[in-house]
Amino acid sequence: MTSTSIHGMWSSRLAFILAATGSAVGLGNIWRFPYVAGQNGGGAFVLVYVLCVALIGVPIMIAEIMLGRRGRQSPINTMRALASAQGASSAWQLLGWMGILAGFLILSFYSVVAGWTLAYIFRAAGGGFTGLDAEQSNAIFLALVADPERLLAWHTIFMGMVMMVVARGVASGLEQAVRFLMPALFLLLLVMVVYAAQAGDFQAGLSYLFKPDFGQLLEGGGDAILSAMGQAFFSLSLGMGAIMIYGSYLSSQASISQNVAIIAVMDTLVALLAGLAIFPIVFAYGLEPGEGPGLIFHTLPVAFGQMPGGQFFGLLFFVLLMFAAWTSAISLLEPIVAWLVEHRSISRVRAAVWAGVTVWLLGIACLLSLNVWSGLTLFDKGILDLFDYVTANVLLPLGGLLIAIFAGWVLKTTVSRDELGATNGQLLYQLWRLLVRFIAPAAVVLVFLNAIGLI
Repeated sequence: MTSTSIHGMWSSRLAFILAATGSAVGLGNIWRFPYVAGQNGGGAFVLVYVLCVALIGVPIMIAEIMLGRRGRQSPINTMRALASAQGASSAWQLLGWMGILAGFLILSFYSVVAGWTLAYIFRAAGGGFTGLDAEQSNAIFLALVADPERLLAWHTIFMGMVMMVVARGVASGLEQAVRFLMPALFLLLLVMVVYAAQAGDFQAGLSYLFKPDFGQLLEGGGDAILSAMGQAFFSLSLGMGAIMIYGSYLSSQASISQNVAIIAVMDTLVALLAGLAIFPIVFAYGLEPGEGPGLIFHTLPVAFGQMPGGQFFGLLFFVLLMFAAWTSAISLLEPIVAWLVEHRSISRVRAAVWAGVTVWLLGIACLLSLNVWSGLTLFDKGILDLFDYVTANVLLPLGGLLIAIFAGWVLKTTVSRDELGATNGQLLYQLWRLLVRFIAPAAVVLVFLNAIGLI
């Protein structure tokens, strides 16, 4: 195993933390976590979620970064090399293929949704939210989704943005992008929280998110607990190869466990701040907080259209969303680009174009499934919904489970101790081994069975 990657290396620990946090922080953090928390006991759900992050997300993220740094290649070649070194079956490389397939499918529809965000940036900038009521807001969104040409234009622009960054490489592309985008995202989020505190019902937002209601949590039974477990797993961008490839660019001297702890805290902080930015505004204007995905594109434009300074802060909010989507999308395209460079011996620019155009073509199928091909279904789902279901409910949980099994049961303890800088009897190392071998796999199996409707 080499000490550096042929694709380049992060110049500093901070660069890696920003990149990995950018991969984890996406559109789901901005709307899904606050909404799910509020609907499942507020502060009680948050406590369960944080516990699940510590017991499931952190151990698997440590394992995924460790495998990436040990292999120093794309996820496919990393798993092939590590399996060979451990005397294990070459079939373990399928774990790398699963991650790349998941990233491909996710990015194909993620780019379409990110395109909606770009469209709303320009609508907000042009004062398009002023005086909107709920019916008008809904009509604007439905008109956008029903127009394949507009969706194609925004989808194309967003994929072009992603390809442009990835084509420039680790140091000049990925690192330079996250060094700007992640601080900007945090700054915009803090500005939105301050604005929500002044213009919205901040006390109601605080109560919705943080007031512990264990009765409501228990009333949800196992579903609420499983929801917290699933959110903890998915929010850290695990099982899709992105964290593994980012780990391959990490210095051998950097502490994996310390970095993962920081990333997990920052990821959770973004989700909580997003709730504090959104729900005070929603409650102040008597809007429905439980709208889920529609909260961003249906409910919030109505609020921004009624608020003082709403045009400017509506613009800031959708720029914030675009930054979150962009950093996540970059990490989804990177694994396949790295593999193409290794396997086909082509330049990074050509690899980024090949991979990006393939994703772009899949995205066209996704956006057409919202309008022209809306009658075309497979397993009672349109193309976009099918890609979403297969990745979230099958590929990602299975990928996370296999990562935990390989790191905990196949990889020799001498290797994991070396990568984690631990002695055999070190308490934290033994705790990680316990979690990654038994607790995390069992929890991911429960999430998987719940997702496919077996429990």
